[in-house]
Amino acid sequence: MQTAIVQEDIERQPLHQFTEQAYLDYAMYVILDRALPHIGDGLKPVQRRIIYSMFDLGLKAGSKYKKSARTVGDTLGRFHPHGDMACYEAMVLMAQPFSFRYPLVDGQGNWGSIDDPKSFAAMRYTESRLAAFTDVLLSELGQGTVDWKANFDGSLDEPTLFPARLPNILLNGTTGIAVGMATDIPPHNLCEVAEACIYLLKHPNADVADLCQYIPGPDYPTKAEIITPAADLLKMYETGNGSIRMRACYTTENGDIVITALPHQTSGGKIITQIAAQMTAKKLPMVEDIRDESDHENPVRLVIIPRSSRIDLDSIMTHLFATTDLERSFRVNVNMIGLDGRPQVKNLKLLLSEWLEFRIQSVRRRFEYRLDKIQKRLHLLEGLLIVYLNLDEVITIIRDEDKPKAILMKKFGLSDVQTEAILDLKLRQLAKLEEQKIQGEQNTLSKEQNSLEEILNSEKKLNNLIIREIKADAKKYGDPRHSPIIQREQAQAFDATTFIPSDPITVVLSAKGWVRAAKGHDIDPSTLNYRAGDEFYDDCRGRSNQQVVFLDASGRSYALPAHTLPSARGQGEPLTGRFTPRSGIDFIHVLLGESNSNFLLASDLGYGFISMFGDLYTKNKAGKAVITLPQGAKILSPLLITDLDNEYYVVITSAGYLSIVSVSELPNLAKGKGIKLLNIPAKSKAEKETIVALTLINPTRDILTLYIGKRHLTLKSRDIEAYISKRSHRGQKLPRGFQKVDSVTVTHQAGKDLF
Repeated sequence: MQTAIVQEDIERQPLHQFTEQAYLDYAMYVILDRALPHIGDGLKPVQRRIIYSMFDLGLKAGSKYKKSARTVGDTLGRFHPHGDMACYEAMVLMAQPFSFRYPLVDGQGNWGSIDDPKSFAAMRYTESRLAAFTDVLLSELGQGTVDWKANFDGSLDEPTLFPARLPNILLNGTTGIAVGMATDIPPHNLCEVAEACIYLLKHPNADVADLCQYIPGPDYPTKAEIITPAADLLKMYETGNGSIRMRACYTTENGDIVITALPHQTSGGKIITQIAAQMTAKKLPMVEDIRDESDHENPVRLVIIPRSSRIDLDSIMTHLFATTDLERSFRVNVNMIGLDGRPQVKNLKLLLSEWLEFRIQSVRRRFEYRLDKIQKRLHLLEGLLIVYLNLDEVITIIRDEDKPKAILMKKFGLSDVQTEAILDLKLRQLAKLEEQKIQGEQNTLSKEQNSLEEILNSEKKLNNLIIREIKADAKKYGDPRHSPIIQREQAQAFDATTFIPSDPITVVLSAKGWVRAAKGHDIDPSTLNYRAGDEFYDDCRGRSNQQVVFLDASGRSYALPAHTLPSARGQGEPLTGRFTPRSGIDFIHVLLGESNSNFLLASDLGYGFISMFGDLYTKNKAGKAVITLPQGAKILSPLLITDLDNEYYVVITSAGYLSIVSVSELPNLAKGKGIKLLNIPAKSKAEKETIVALTLINPTRDILTLYIGKRHLTLKSRDIEAYISKRSHRGQKLPRGFQKVDSVTVTHQAGKDLF
């Protein structure tokens, strides 16, 4: 018989409200119980549970190693019901000296390597025990210093935190990704952190800058250099956010480069792969070989062999720092769970102040716990002394009375605890010698009680005790800094064109937009083989290590490295495969030159300007707007200006006007419409007077020849001077019969150069 569901027992809730609350609960679980460390002991729950399981199993430093599978199984079965591999990987991380600055687990077997931290053996093969450093976390665990909570099934108790004697949150750091937040806390040097804590205890009003005198920066397990500027490190400690830049260390041996230290969590195998890829791509021709000579004695030893002893080794390393993981940045986000149980990004002073508050609370609880123990023991001893003072009477009562407890309590004014202790005494303890021992113990405990009360009642004495304990731990576990902080110049990669051969080439553009490059400058592009329906359109001459610029009919520029163009032995490839011009727009010009070369760019409606060739470069496949064209205007062939001071531009209009103007009158623009090359009256504009010829000339040495059908007009130096004017002028009318110019040539007076 099926039981009916009572309507009142059903909780009704909107779906969006339920899902929102469920996700919030999950997010808070991940933040507080999985991904972020606590400021007190600097550990995540899984790390804390692993260490406590090992402690509970008796795997202390100096004890016999035990299989890691035993530790993992014990952790999962009693405290941490999650995946075994996730738990084991957390354990491995705490055992790797190249991952943790101060390892918490002492491992035996294969626990991974610098080159491949994930290459550790399975948990059934490795053995482990706690490292000596864990005494900083565990030595005060059973002294009432921290709270305890039930495990996941309520069968056992586990500590909520460890009573850390040092700020492990800074010493080992941590990384983690929660829901909506993350943490990246770098490790630090124990001695430096201890000094900063002591200084802050003595000077509570100290600021971050004062503390940075003792903690100049992080200290990673690797010996690679920290090259982050001091100002950036200070800002990082003031805000809790920033980045750390590390650079590999190297020396030279017999003309070779030997890399001896890599940035934190950097694989030597990956470095070799990156350098080999550059060598294969011929971006590192000065390097002959690279090999890995790392071994047990030299965990990092990468040897780079140059091709010649004349090569500057420092310049090679500067390039490699800029292009490989030999130099890396590490994000810093000092996010943790504070004493209030909430996650927060903390600056250095807030972090140390809050940890010192935690430490003071732990020490105070330790003394209060010990004081309570002493007071209880003194209370018992007081009752035992009453026994010895009234021994015969006490024995008589115990022997004769049926319920001696109540009579003893009433007769001698004893408490319940004292009476129980008296009744539990053995006959052998009733000797006179035992009485003397009790009195001696009473005196000793009374002195300790007075000492504890003095410390608990004096903030100064409590702080001095904490300072002594920090100094003792720093002396026992401290070591010199591993990662030196050194100011270095920014790494600069080699120019990509440095290793490209500088060979003469001719770039050919076809009418259909196909491009190719032929070796040499003596190529006649019109004789090349073209696809059916295609023909020669434009060409330019330059070097193979230069950039090629293409202009389309809309005035946009596109750029490619010349050495990437296909050979002229084939028919080339379409530019639309490299670029994405607007539909229906054709490529009309191709240019080559140095980045600082100047070109005259103009439209046939009489506007122009000078542009540096480098301003035409772009990596955008859609091109870059360079020439703004008036409606109906067309781009004239760009002209290379070789002498800004002595060259003039020659402009001839369709109305038969000739004007020769110094190019220095034109502006140098990165892009735009330009200005008028000569004055065209409004009436002529309405009739669409256009430029029919544009060229450059040096009036002192060049001859200008105008061709009109089968006739031509030659202008030498004296004739040219007559046409020189200002840009704002109209220019002069050409002689009758020579006003419809077909083409123009410029030759040197002593030679044949054709422009």
